[in-house]
Amino acid sequence: MYDEMYRLLYLIRRAEEEVARIYPSDKIKSPVHLSIGQEAVAVGACLPLKLDDVIFMSYRSHASYLAKGGDIKQMFAELYGKATGSAKGKGGSMHLIDTSHNIMGASAVVGTSIANSIGYAYGLKLQRKDSVVVSFFGDGAVDEGVFHESMNWAQLKQLPIIFICENNGYAIHTHASERQSNTDIWQRAASYNMTAERIENNDVLTIYEKVQAAAEQIRNGQSGPFFFECMTYRWKEHVGPNEDFALGYRSESEAQPWQEQDQVERIGNLLGDTVRRQIEDDVETVIRDAIAFAESSPWPDPDDLYTHVFKDS
Repeated sequence: MYDEMYRLLYLIRRAEEEVARIYPSDKIKSPVHLSIGQEAVAVGACLPLKLDDVIFMSYRSHASYLAKGGDIKQMFAELYGKATGSAKGKGGSMHLIDTSHNIMGASAVVGTSIANSIGYAYGLKLQRKDSVVVSFFGDGAVDEGVFHESMNWAQLKQLPIIFICENNGYAIHTHASERQSNTDIWQRAASYNMTAERIENNDVLTIYEKVQAAAEQIRNGQSGPFFFECMTYRWKEHVGPNEDFALGYRSESEAQPWQEQDQVERIGNLLGDTVRRQIEDDVETVIRDAIAFAESSPWPDPDDLYTHVFKDS
């Protein structure tokens, strides 16, 4: 398991480092919300899933997209605004999708991944399917009214869904303590009588174990939904490729403990040198090929502006 876990962690880290490197060149045509530092949540939550399981994502979605098996060439092409992108170059970083891997899309609107995911989970239940839905969202999304409505509905209908709150402590630049009288988000979900808990320290192995157990219970018809508040930390600015400590809303000393317990390094250190080097070499090749694919792909045809839209007949 460690080799596959490390491959995904390293793939996400290096892919986003390349996004950060390329972004100042203006080749990437959309804003980017990087998950550097938060990879463990996506990998821990997605690695236990099967192909038929479904995920919905927030706009900070590169990590969950890749962890669920999303096509990295289409991801880079989408960031470049190219016709070969996952949304044909129309969606950019915040609207990745790969239905062949049951990645049902990211949304730039805060909280919408929650409502969309419970609707899909309700459909699966009505069809008596044994697939599991995983809904990713940030701690800022729990301030939206749709969060409470969705938690209530999910528990009321006993939906086959696992909620993953990626709590990096900040809604853009505002710390949770300045927005929430009770910063224990898992307790809000627990108040609707669903199984809920907090997972500390960005711990990829604990996240994996908890999600795997929850998914198996749902598939066996024993219970659902589940809620995991996963404590994590983003290393880069809210949107963009840079650091933002100079803005004053957070400090380097706050980030240091999270960086010292980097889960990419933690899992990599569990592997032998030969295995680790082979994984890293393979990933570097995959990323180079994806960037080359994006750069050589064509721009969308102007007529594509009029496709995939609703209009009067």
